[in-house]
Amino acid sequence: MSAAQGKPKCDWKECKLGDVAEVQTGPFGSQLHQSDYKFTGTPIVTVEHIGDNRIVHSNLPLVGKEDRARLIRYSLRTGDVVLSRVGSVDRCAYIHETENGWMFSGRLLRVRGKAERIDTRFLSFYFNQESFREMIRMIAVGATMPSINTNILSNVDILLPPLPEQRAIAGVLSSLDDKIDLLHRQNKTLEGMAEALWRKMFVEDADPGWPIKQLEDLCTITRGASPRPIIEYIKDGTVPWIKIADATASGSYFIDSTNEFLIEAGVSRSVKVFPGDLILSNSATCGFPYFVELEGCIHDGWLLFRDFKGLSKLFVFFFLKQLNEELNYIADGSVQNNLNTRLLKDYKLKVPPVNLVNDFDIFGETAVTRIRKNTIQIRTLSHLRDTLLPKLMSGEVSVKL
Repeated sequence: MSAAQGKPKCDWKECKLGDVAEVQTGPFGSQLHQSDYKFTGTPIVTVEHIGDNRIVHSNLPLVGKEDRARLIRYSLRTGDVVLSRVGSVDRCAYIHETENGWMFSGRLLRVRGKAERIDTRFLSFYFNQESFREMIRMIAVGATMPSINTNILSNVDILLPPLPEQRAIAGVLSSLDDKIDLLHRQNKTLEGMAEALWRKMFVEDADPGWPIKQLEDLCTITRGASPRPIIEYIKDGTVPWIKIADATASGSYFIDSTNEFLIEAGVSRSVKVFPGDLILSNSATCGFPYFVELEGCIHDGWLLFRDFKGLSKLFVFFFLKQLNEELNYIADGSVQNNLNTRLLKDYKLKVPPVNLVNDFDIFGETAVTRIRKNTIQIRTLSHLRDTLLPKLMSGEVSVKL
């Protein structure tokens, strides 16, 4: 599909979002509690699962059949768009067929378009324009926690081309998104293969005679730290301040970007990390390991692993991946989950021979390297899409039908 420069927008029409779509708030806290979550069931999409105009398929809470039936009005369909309702109110994601029938949480708004008026794939890209995101941030209400509601969002003005042009623009941008999605799926396959091999070598085929040691005897485990009050240390800073949300947004094994930065005065009161370091989430969504790809600082919601003795960093990473469900289970906290660091340090594991660890590392390093390259390519394609997006939405570049 070719593009023509400078096509006029005389046939584009301005309207209220509520005229072309239905906006629905997710279930309130009294309708769904964390205690309702199950080990199997229907996934619930929350703010933490909104990635790059897509849903991140990791760490999803689940509800059983009874709660799903009770909350059926909060289900998702292919083509819906979900937006964050509180906090980072400018984040949104398109619902694909793989998420059809899932639920959405009370911290989200669901936008369901009227098929005869709007292409919701186009709408998801429209929402991702920086100009639209800035506008949403400006009209959000609340001093400490910005929020939007159905009324605010329904009354937002949007500029729409004719439906055929909406579909054509969405098609161009979707072609890039499809390539990005393919790379994400390749990464998932590689992750699955590496994790399955680790489980086969060190769990299913483990020798009962292997020595048993505590985890803290095999590496050092350091809890992050936060300068207080943090708001005084992140204004106009230059040192990356790595948050739990940065890990969820990456949807990968790596954390290589953030949007908050510490000033130098806060660095000495935090814990510094370097590219290649291994960290584990210690609060909120507990028990998920990541490799750090930037020099920065971690708060007390992270644990840092170093000084590996007899085991490789890669082995410990996949060990923590296998341990995730158990770590989540032993986490506690009245406001949000927190991992008991002492229990983790005391955790006992069988230590395999060094030659077996080395054999695993050969495959593991190959898989992790490929995942990293795919992740870089995803960033490149995302940048291309994001550069093209405002040009298509402004009419500077238009699609020939």
